[in-house]
Amino acid sequence: MINPSVTFHVAPMETSHAEEICNWDYTPPYNIYGWMPWGQMQALEIEFGDPQLRNEQYVSILNGQGALCGFAQLFPMEGVVRLGIGMHPDLCGQGLGKLFMDAIVKAALIRYPEREIDLEVLTWNQRAIRTYQKCGFTITDTYERLTPTGNKPFYCMVYDK
Repeated sequence: MINPSVTFHVAPMETSHAEEICNWDYTPPYNIYGWMPWGQMQALEIEFGDPQLRNEQYVSILNGQGALCGFAQLFPMEGVVRLGIGMHPDLCGQGLGKLFMDAIVKAALIRYPEREIDLEVLTWNQRAIRTYQKCGFTITDTYERLTPTGNKPFYCMVYDK
């Protein structure tokens, strides 16, 4: 049963959050969602290791007590904002996905009210797909994309405002 007192809110991603996210350890097959070590991310200035990109595109998802529960990337594209999402591995599969996603979608709608919201998800990740569908996303396309382990099939899912 989901704890009704659980709440999530979006906040700017602090450097300490970025470093913590790099230490998250997902079990297979979800380990594809892990990040390289924080020092490497900073040195290469990639993704949230780049302070400007972190400030412009990344947000932290915190619970009511201010603990880091996940992150989102709000990646602006022409007419679209593409979401990249990561939940703390200890919270995955606990039935919190809809509340978590609702906070992210709300933030995206506030930041980019005129844009379509979409996301990409590996086709095997049925746990995430079910959550996205509960939040109002529908599959609109299927294609292959390069991952760290080669080309894999993805769904593009679009939010129905």
